[in-house]
Amino acid sequence: MPVLTTYTSLTPAWRGATVSTLLGALAALGFTPFVLWPLTLVAAAALLWLIDAATTGRRAFGLGWWFGLGHFVLGFNWIATAFTYQAAMPPALGWLAVVGVAALMALYPALSAWGAWRLGRGLAGRSLWFAALWMLTEWLRGHLLSGFAWNPLGAIWLPLPPLAGAAAWVGAIGLSGLVWVVAGALALLMRGDLLRQPVLLVAPLLLVVAVTSWALRAPLPTPTTIRLALVQPNIGQGSRYADPNANLAQYAALTRQAFGDGAQVVIWPEGALQFTIGEDPAVREFVASLVPAQGLLLFGSDHIERDADGVAVGARNSLFALDGQGIIHGRYDKAHLVPLGEYLPFRPLMTPLGLARLVPGTLDFWEGPGPQTLHLPGLPPMGAQICYEIIFPARVVDARDRPAWLLTVSNDAWFGGDGPPQHFAQARLRAIEEGVPVVRATPTGITGIIDARGGVVATLPRLQTGVLQGVLPSPLPPTLFARFGHGMTLAFGLLLAGLALLAERRRRHNKLDIQI
Repeated sequence: MPVLTTYTSLTPAWRGATVSTLLGALAALGFTPFVLWPLTLVAAAALLWLIDAATTGRRAFGLGWWFGLGHFVLGFNWIATAFTYQAAMPPALGWLAVVGVAALMALYPALSAWGAWRLGRGLAGRSLWFAALWMLTEWLRGHLLSGFAWNPLGAIWLPLPPLAGAAAWVGAIGLSGLVWVVAGALALLMRGDLLRQPVLLVAPLLLVVAVTSWALRAPLPTPTTIRLALVQPNIGQGSRYADPNANLAQYAALTRQAFGDGAQVVIWPEGALQFTIGEDPAVREFVASLVPAQGLLLFGSDHIERDADGVAVGARNSLFALDGQGIIHGRYDKAHLVPLGEYLPFRPLMTPLGLARLVPGTLDFWEGPGPQTLHLPGLPPMGAQICYEIIFPARVVDARDRPAWLLTVSNDAWFGGDGPPQHFAQARLRAIEEGVPVVRATPTGITGIIDARGGVVATLPRLQTGVLQGVLPSPLPPTLFARFGHGMTLAFGLLLAGLALLAERRRRHNKLDIQI
């Protein structure tokens, strides 16, 4: 076979690189829309074998980097689609962006692999060190260079609610650590060493605790009586700016239908209104006319910032709450902006190179103040997040003014086929972590209502026009993660590091016994 012949002709280093890259891609198949989480565990176990067999720290670093490259290229492939919706840069640049971002993000698994190899001296210890270090580097990935926390590995547990529910204790990053603990136990089991390394029995123990806790959980509280309607007009990115008047007419028709069916609150997605509501009285009056007495419309639109002379100097990606009198009862400004999407970093250097923002317009967006709770008439306190802000654990609600529910509006029309279900999955993780329901509206899907344990109450599929009617779920009491945030994740990571040290001590003790 030509492929096998080519592989056998490679040097051992390149064979390891090839296998690690394939394992990384295989591990990414655990995410939606594939949901092949057993393959993730097998691929992770195989990587741990390779790291344990590495002869140098440099080789271990390389194995981790190649694994990360394959993992993130497949997991981030939707980025390429975003480049097809603008004319300033060639669409082929999208795949260069995918590989470039993946290559940079792959440094995190590489550091985890190098650290595990250096700190550990056996498969059990190195597996536990790798789990703890992966959690640390996944946290760093969400914070450094503006942060890109997309697809935490722990998201593969979502099809298994008893395991996904552990995010209420240790967060999504803790779930990622659990993946590597289980993979380490699997690797030892396949090698026949699990019973001789009882420290790795922590994996089945953690699984038993998670399943038992899930089985004994209190029932979800009774939903509220508030009727919501989420508008999904199926307006793709390619036609979003083509005819704003026609798009507004479509939103208006669906909104009248929603209020006519008894909705108290109608929700439009991010950037639904292509007019600036604060600067166009006629549009504001028209939109307000859609809202009946005692009703409320929540929608995404831009807000223009002007200087003292009235000159536009910036824009904000905002969520507005408008009643039938045209009164704006609240506004949330997106705080975590997308580099190259909503603003051009290092503009004096980037512009001469032909680089531009993916979002049309010449004004860069300004960031808002961060998570806040809006107190709107007739509604429980509401947190808001716009687009990919929802992917950052412990950064989605104002803990000093805890909301009863979280609204996230997004424009997933940018994100190709794989991006929307992955984005929706991360919204489910935030619901589990915080113990609050999440309501999600997008123009092309996936629009949905998620309960406070991450369960999907109702959805509208992608690329379907419609209105999703539903009742707002109620929140749970604050979870451990809601109370202590990444402190709980840190505690879990320290536990794994302590077990790794215990595994090393036991290994040295056993080695000494053999010598004696």
